[in-house]
Amino acid sequence: MDTRELEIFLTVADLLHFGRASQACNLSPSALTRTIQRLEEKLEQPLFLRDNRTVALSPAGERLKAYARVSLQEWSSFRASIRNEQAIAGTLSIYASITAVYSLLPQLLESYRGSYPDVQLELRTGAAEQAVAQVQSGEIDLAVAALPDRQRSSIEFLPIVTIPLIFIAPRQAGAAAVPVKGGRLDLSRAPLVLPQTGLSRRRLDQWLKEHRITPNITSEVSGNEAIIAMVRLGCGIGCVPQLVLERSPFREEVVVVENAPRLQPYVVGLCSSTRNLQRPSVRAFWQLAEERSAGSPPP
Repeated sequence: MDTRELEIFLTVADLLHFGRASQACNLSPSALTRTIQRLEEKLEQPLFLRDNRTVALSPAGERLKAYARVSLQEWSSFRASIRNEQAIAGTLSIYASITAVYSLLPQLLESYRGSYPDVQLELRTGAAEQAVAQVQSGEIDLAVAALPDRQRSSIEFLPIVTIPLIFIAPRQAGAAAVPVKGGRLDLSRAPLVLPQTGLSRRRLDQWLKEHRITPNITSEVSGNEAIIAMVRLGCGIGCVPQLVLERSPFREEVVVVENAPRLQPYVVGLCSSTRNLQRPSVRAFWQLAEERSAGSPPP
């Protein structure tokens, strides 16, 4: 006796009409009748009392009806418990900059933790420009990263938020720290604090090349947060993502330079390898991020 037979029997027992029951079970009348006959043969008892106009349960049918309801409920509970035991577990390693940890990840991590408490989260922080490399090397499952100018075939990217690139200067130095030509920031004379590598460095280098400007680089650092710290100290003018400045403890000690060159903004999101996304713990985080980004923009 299988669960499908019990489900069919209960449908007939509830409707007390073989025609309507066959439609409800999506079975032909003959197939439904054969199912009931098999049950009766197994029990060696008639389950229904039928005449030309009515269908009623026999005493054995009444007992089987009660048994079938309990059995199907227990089977459903058992299946649910098995699914819970096989719920998503294991580990999930995430790489992000300090800014991303403070701004883009909190609500996402909270939702993921609530939905998948058996997954052990590993959060690593570092320079944003190293995020994609961390995924490519296999050292990390997921990273918060800026969308690269050229997509890599083995890397998947999920856009979450677009962030402008802005130029900043030390507040204490005032207007003297911002050389101007024709009412605009003159990058041919401005002392610059630049990242050693990364997307913003490549975009600024490209802009300088297009305008045939040889930059006056006073300092090269690793990470956008370090740029703000060096600008605050008066080392020069820097270029950083706006979100980094908004989350920086030094944001009140620098100023945004008006009338500065407009560089292509960052598109920031999650990146992972195609292979990693086959893992349930990684795929679940990715899907949760897709749902959140589709619903409303992150803070």
